[in-house]
Amino acid sequence: MLQTMQQDALDLGAKALDFFDVTEATEIACFIKKFDTTYGPGWQCIVGTDFGSFVTYCCGCFIYFQIESLAILLFRGCAAPEPKANQFTELETLDTVTV
Repeated sequence: MLQTMQQDALDLGAKALDFFDVTEATEIACFIKKFDTTYGPGWQCIVGTDFGSFVTYCCGCFIYFQIESLAILLFRGCAAPEPKANQFTELETLDTVTV
């Protein structure tokens, strides 16, 4: 992530904590998601003190940082390319077994 984008993310995180209590993770995430207005749509924000994640993101569009005990994950989502027509072969139908 570019240095200016990183600084903007950190600034939004710090500003969010000026407006909201640390326990208001959803409101903080919503506030930080204003990153969309500057850098375009598709940004996702996860905020909390304990969470795991496994995300697909665009190259250069990911930052994870902590402010006090609060962890913040901000990234721009990236979908895999759509499969081409007839790329997958049809699955064979399985016979149902009755018990």
